[in-house]
Amino acid sequence: MKNDIMAFIQNQYIYVPFLLWLGIQTFKVIYDLVKTHKFNFKRIMGAGGMPSSHSAVVVSLATMVGKNEGVGTPIFAISLILAFVVMYDAAGVRRAAGKQAKMLNKIIETPGLTGVEVSEKLVEVLGHTPIQVFVGALIGLIAGLIFG
Repeated sequence: MKNDIMAFIQNQYIYVPFLLWLGIQTFKVIYDLVKTHKFNFKRIMGAGGMPSSHSAVVVSLATMVGKNEGVGTPIFAISLILAFVVMYDAAGVRRAAGKQAKMLNKIIETPGLTGVEVSEKLVEVLGHTPIQVFVGALIGLIAGLIFG
């Protein structure tokens, strides 16, 4: 059991992406604090913003697998396809859901337009712009090459 825990902790395919995610999310909290002068701890777990931590995590993982296991291996193919799916989702599906949430919030806030009472606004920052995904992927590539 102790050996399993140590193997888990020392597994670079786990700790490099995790620390990369933590670093990017911490950056977003600090950036938000500087910009708004308000501490928003929810940003540490929140989605959206520059850069995409989702993209950074999956690209760092795929980069490390390709570097260490080889680009001709099935595990690299799996990690690469996973990276593409996550990045597509971040810039496509989740971004569209965020736009819809923004529009629904405006509709609900318009006096006399709807009788719907809402206790909280829908989350509008769900996805990423293509540049946020690209920058996150670039950070992941660099981290994977350096620490992988």
